[in-house]
Amino acid sequence: MEPRFRPPPDAALFYVGSVMHARMKPKAHRFTYSVFALLVDLDRLEEAHRLSPFFSVGKFNLIGFDLCPHGITRGSPNPKADVVTALKAAGLAEEPARVMLLCYPRVLGFVFNPLSIYFAYAADGRLIGVHYEVRNTFGERHAYVEPVMPGQLTEAGLRQEADKLFYVSPFMPMEQRYHFRLRPPGTADIAVRIHETDAEGPILAATFHGKAERITARSCLRLALAMPLMTLKVVAGIHWEALRLWVKGVTLVTRPAPPPPASHGGQFLSVSTDATRKVHHAG
Repeated sequence: MEPRFRPPPDAALFYVGSVMHARMKPKAHRFTYSVFALLVDLDRLEEAHRLSPFFSVGKFNLIGFDLCPHGITRGSPNPKADVVTALKAAGLAEEPARVMLLCYPRVLGFVFNPLSIYFAYAADGRLIGVHYEVRNTFGERHAYVEPVMPGQLTEAGLRQEADKLFYVSPFMPMEQRYHFRLRPPGTADIAVRIHETDAEGPILAATFHGKAERITARSCLRLALAMPLMTLKVVAGIHWEALRLWVKGVTLVTRPAPPPPASHGGQFLSVSTDATRKVHHAG
């Protein structure tokens, strides 16, 4: 049977679109920004580096990608190995043959990724695991590690869930649950929807939808001109929207100590280079 949502054959692609956040309570709040994301095959970085004179891997350029900000630990030399190790610790039996990372690219050397998503594929193209790497503006990170279970991937896309264990926004309580709704990356587009709920129902919806565009000299120049300093605007936008929420009177939430680096099913994973499968309860 042909795998649903077969990954694109490219070493790297842009996805051009917009992000939207809509908060339902205690105060309604909504914003939309134009952005472009990068999808890159972690085994084909040299090939990606050659796609355009204005796109580089590991070097300064107009637009680029660097491994350093990614992985379970800061400065990990091999984010793909980190992802595979974490997925195995979460119960994935198959060995991923290909891992593709969706993130923001560097623009003139700067990048900040509130969410990076790793898509792990079997040799036959089946999506077998997703690794959601979340960061906050305090320099902390946490990964929600989710093998694809039977029934989660349908013609409509992928549906997964995880308890919130990591502090992101000073205006969001911790007692919440994430509902991930993805249309995995393809040659046409990608869609990411995250619904955040508490015991009383929906509290936040965040979406990204982007159309695929190959990385060429023309696309790099056009996107850089259309969205100059985009990644710097991501950070500025986070603080601007936080100020707007504060002005609206939304209560601040105290930041707890950061959790261990990865979790699955509400439990923290003990991950290491030898693919340790120890699991600790989240308390």
